[in-house]
Order: sequence, then structure tokens, then C-alpha cells
Amino acid sequence: MNDICCIGHITRDKIVTSQHEAFISGGTSFYFSYAIARLPRKVSYQLVTKLGRFDVQEVRRMREEGINVVAYTCDNSVYFENSYGGDQNRRTQRVFAKCEPFKIKEMRGVEAKVYHLGSLLYDDFSPEFVKELSTRGQISIDVQGFLRNVRGQEVVETDWKEKLDVLAHTHILKLNEYEMEVITGLTDPRAVARQIASWGVKEVVITLGSHGSLIYADNSFYEIPAYSPRKLVDATGCGDTYSAGYLYCRAQGLNFVEAGRFAAAMCTRKLEATGPYSPEFEWFG
Repeated sequence: MNDICCIGHITRDKIVTSQHEAFISGGTSFYFSYAIARLPRKVSYQLVTKLGRFDVQEVRRMREEGINVVAYTCDNSVYFENSYGGDQNRRTQRVFAKCEPFKIKEMRGVEAKVYHLGSLLYDDFSPEFVKELSTRGQISIDVQGFLRNVRGQEVVETDWKEKLDVLAHTHILKLNEYEMEVITGLTDPRAVARQIASWGVKEVVITLGSHGSLIYADNSFYEIPAYSPRKLVDATGCGDTYSAGYLYCRAQGLNFVEAGRFAAAMCTRKLEATGPYSPEFEWFG
């Protein structure tokens, strides 16, 4: 049995900022997996992904880096355009192609203590999928994809009707300051955390950009500082990197503050470069 299993599509991403334009692979599963792989091998990990049959070379590259990957193919990879203005915490998105949702039969033989659902679009995981998987291990969710509806090609953040069914089976939920208002209608992070906990979530993790992050668990709040990057290059995958660092630490038994601080430091390093997280060796020497 693995400590952590991430489930999510690998995407094709077009990244547009004021400084550059790039075409790279992406998605929660992509950024999360590389972040885990580039940390000391203290936890066991597996990725279950789905992507276009013409993009499977990315799976080969991941396996070459030592990532345990179970891959399914469909007609097209999910294809996102992520555009950033001056505020790297905010982006506009368009979707040019979609892939098939995940099915519980695709999880046959996959065992983990924690399943991290890297949703990209609202229909990636059905409530039935989440409920069944929760009988096998703890469910960790990055809420972003569950709130993404596609109208034409534009991505619009909207609340989702099945949230109470899904969150009743969720142990860890990560969301940012914009997503928290969409999901609860509230603007105070502490009130948001309490509301989400009342729906059954055991660990609520709210990232607040340059203001750090807030963790609510065991009826207590833990404030985590943000660390200033030396330069701001690309925020794509920053939240996924946070999730990877947080779950990596929690899987080893570290407490909420230790896990949050480690995750925040990883985010800072991610902000300084395009592509997935890559540590500087002096951090983990």
C-alpha cells in the first residue's frame, strides 16, 4: 500500500504572462507528482492519470524520474490556457479540449492511505467515485476543479451542487481565498474554515497568497507565513506544490504547522521558475 496516491489528468498548458509565453504539460497530477518525486523518498507514492494518446511521452518522462504511474488514454488531453496579469495569485483560463472523467473501475488494484483528487474540471470525479474511494483511505481534495465550469471556452468559477455529498467523505480540503468565497459565500477565512469543517472535513487548508495560509483542524487554527520569492516567474502549479508538500509531511506524522511551513517554502521555490517544483540542494542536503 502506498502512502499517497494522486488521481488527475495530465494537461497540455499554454502559459501566458507579461514576461513570457510557454507551452508545457501541466495539471494537478503533473505538478504534484514531480514535487513529490523531487523530495527525499520518505513516502511511497503512485499517480493514476489519464491523457490524450498522442501525449503519452509525458508518462515516459515521469517514469524515468522514478514516478510510479498508472496511465489511461482518451482522445484528447485536457488543454488549458492560463493567462496571468500583474497579480500572480489571479489568472483567467480557457479550455480548448477535455478528457474523460475517472471511473472507479480504473482504481482496481490501487491502494493508498491517502487519495489526493487533483480535479481540473467539475465533472472529473463523481460523488459516487469519491464515496467509494473513501472506504479505502482518506480523501484529500484540491477544490479548484470542482468549481470550474466551462462556458464555451471560458472557465467560470461556480459552486457545485454535490459539494455536501463530496465533502462528507473528504478528510483534507485545500482551497484559496477566491475559492473559499465561491464555496461558502463568506470572506473571513476563519468563518470559512469553520463552515467547511461543519460539512465533515477534518483538515481545512486555505492558502492566502502573499498573506500565507490558514489550517483548521481539531478545532484549532494554525497560521502559516508566506515566504517572499527572490523573483516572480510563474504561479502555475503553486497550489499543487503546496498540497504535495503538505501531504508529504503529514504522511510522515509531522504536525499541521510543520507541514504548512514546509509546503509554503516549496511554493516560494515554485514561484521562481516555470515548470514543476525543483528544490535547491542546500534545502535537503
